[in-house]
Amino acid sequence: MDSFRCVGAFVIAAFILSIFGIEVRAEDADAFDREVETEHIFGFTEGSGIGQEGEKEFAFETITRIGKRDGRYRASETKAQFEFTPNQYIALEFGPFVSAHRIRDVSGLENRSQFAFGGLFGEIKYMLLDRGPSSPLAITLSAEPEWRRSDETSGMHVNNFALELKLNADLELIKNRFYLGGNLLYEPEATHDPNHVGGGWEKESRSGVSAAFSYRIAPAVFVGAEVWYFRHYDGTWFNTYTGDALYVGPTVHVQLGPKVYMSAAWNTQVRGHDVDDPGASLNLAEFSRHRGKLRLGFEF
Repeated sequence: MDSFRCVGAFVIAAFILSIFGIEVRAEDADAFDREVETEHIFGFTEGSGIGQEGEKEFAFETITRIGKRDGRYRASETKAQFEFTPNQYIALEFGPFVSAHRIRDVSGLENRSQFAFGGLFGEIKYMLLDRGPSSPLAITLSAEPEWRRSDETSGMHVNNFALELKLNADLELIKNRFYLGGNLLYEPEATHDPNHVGGGWEKESRSGVSAAFSYRIAPAVFVGAEVWYFRHYDGTWFNTYTGDALYVGPTVHVQLGPKVYMSAAWNTQVRGHDVDDPGASLNLAEFSRHRGKLRLGFEF
């Protein structure tokens, strides 16, 4: 039931904000001629944009994961992000985040209800290929190290270090109107559980690929959809395959003002494979049934 409420809330919020964006910008006949910053128009899929030289941004971004095979499961991370673009090729981003877990009667996980400081992150982006008159394609490389003090899935107190490496690309099919985007992801991580017998480090890695589109239905509003495919492994270098998951879902991006924007996405797992549960049609051991993203940004 919680999952359906979240889906409904996402749809209603996207509709209201889309109408608001249409009304705000409808009077500006030249608004479609404005250049598009593609970084956040694709949902979970990141665009190639890094902002204008000298631009600064402060944003709140929440990612929520909902649903396991049984019981009630809800976990989220909310980042407070500061981003700075020192030149036309590089963007820097960093900040803290808080985590929240509400777990009841989920197999393999302890019951938990908590809200706590989650950790710290930083990110550097490099513009590998900029869009220009002769090329509609733009490509950015990004590296995001993270330190977590609570496990992303269970909420248990741990020391976790992860490095998210991504290639972000997008293609402009109709100038300032229609875009295709895609990401390639590799993320190794190591976790130390002080309560674990032996006290060693558990290493794992994840790979992913996405495809997305975003269409500008009004000067201030983009709507679209995306698909993500993930594979999970034990070991840093894809040592032992343990399962995969396929997600699909809608996205929306609304420019609320000249320097304020909102973006949201909702993904649902439609197929998955768990090596330890080969008869299951979804992988709900290593991934959640649903995931959502909401971002509110202020540029200055």
